[in-house]
Amino acid sequence: MSDPFFQPVSGFDLPRFAGVPSFMRLPHVPFDHARIDEVEIGLIGVPWDAGTTNRPGPRHGPRQLRDYSTMIRAINPATGTAPFQLANCADLGDVPPNPASIEDSLDRITKFYAEIKSRGITPLTAGGDHLTSLPVLRGLASEAPLGMIHFDAHTDLFESYFGGFRYTHGTPFRRAIEEGLLEPKRVVQIGIRGTMYDGEDIEWGRAQGVKIIMIEEFFERGIKEVMAETREIVGQHPTYCSFDIDFVDPAYAPGTGTPEIGGPTSFQAQQVIREMQSVNLVGADLVEVSPPFDQSGGTAWLGTSLMFELLCILAQTRKCTR
Repeated sequence: MSDPFFQPVSGFDLPRFAGVPSFMRLPHVPFDHARIDEVEIGLIGVPWDAGTTNRPGPRHGPRQLRDYSTMIRAINPATGTAPFQLANCADLGDVPPNPASIEDSLDRITKFYAEIKSRGITPLTAGGDHLTSLPVLRGLASEAPLGMIHFDAHTDLFESYFGGFRYTHGTPFRRAIEEGLLEPKRVVQIGIRGTMYDGEDIEWGRAQGVKIIMIEEFFERGIKEVMAETREIVGQHPTYCSFDIDFVDPAYAPGTGTPEIGGPTSFQAQQVIREMQSVNLVGADLVEVSPPFDQSGGTAWLGTSLMFELLCILAQTRKCTR
């Protein structure tokens, strides 16, 4: 029997437009809460976009994602998964970044996720720009490198920007591989597209053993085949999932800093996540939702819906590893 404390507030008990918003209407359980040690999956906001190189705004993503997540209900109708019945889930609040310092923010986020790991909590993160993923991985992969399934229009494997600046939202996974946080031969990047500077990022990634699946290959082979290969590559080793909202075509997700046309639909985005059901997922993030570029809020609604899909996979993993 699931603990009532960790159940989301029902829309039958309190209208979804009422009350203080938390991720998916779950209880807010910060580190000093009496029941923090009972949390199995923590939903976390990282309101930070200091790594953005062009259009800013993802620092406002977690707040809007929280607001729209009040529309999420209890059961995934496609898979039958009821994540709040499978694991104790809670909103752990936001990691407070330092908007004046990338270095200090990286340290703050790393320490937060190291604490998450020490408590045995599986994190589901709402960014924030994609540099957010680097300190998360630093906190989670301190003992051994992880595999990664990465949905994105961009590799984020660049060396640097403007002659030596190595920490931007275009560099996190190059740094993560260099630091031994990711095992490159167990990293799969899916959906890569758009015009390029020179292609060095792709060349470097493939030279390290990263499997990079361009959007043309994704559509030609189809979701089932691509995801079957992805599951084979990551195996049953601990794996992280990073989902950039610009994986989805901007017709469905315009509220992001670096949109690229020719991407998957919102339904296809749901499908690729559902194909991770047997993956040993130890954490996930959804990044680069930028509310200023979508005043309708549709991008945030898509983002929080995809977070629910990720939560379903994380909850299934927690159940299987108890």
